[in-house]
Amino acid sequence: MRFGALILAGGMLVAPAVPPLAAVGAWALPGAALAAAPVQARASGEVVRVDAAAGKIAIRHGAIPKLDLPAMTLVYRVDPSRLAGIAVGDRVDFTAERAGGQYRLVELEKD
Repeated sequence: MRFGALILAGGMLVAPAVPPLAAVGAWALPGAALAAAPVQARASGEVVRVDAAAGKIAIRHGAIPKLDLPAMTLVYRVDPSRLAGIAVGDRVDFTAERAGGQYRLVELEKD
């Protein structure tokens, strides 16, 4: 049977024949690749918690439309070396990245 051919059963049209998802490479559809592509945006906010040992920082910030984030306080992963000199209450500018459903900071500096 060719994919796309019609299937007849008892003289009635049943359904077009379609290949199974694995046969068309459904796991590699362009939309899936776009959903996983990292997205970055610049923002600023106030540090509310720092955990250098865990490589995390909580920042209260305004909306970040490019990352689909409303105004909120969010915990970001960050390279611990970027946290040197950063303390609770500091105003910071940062570049956040969303990749694979995780948020991390790729740049961080005091205001």
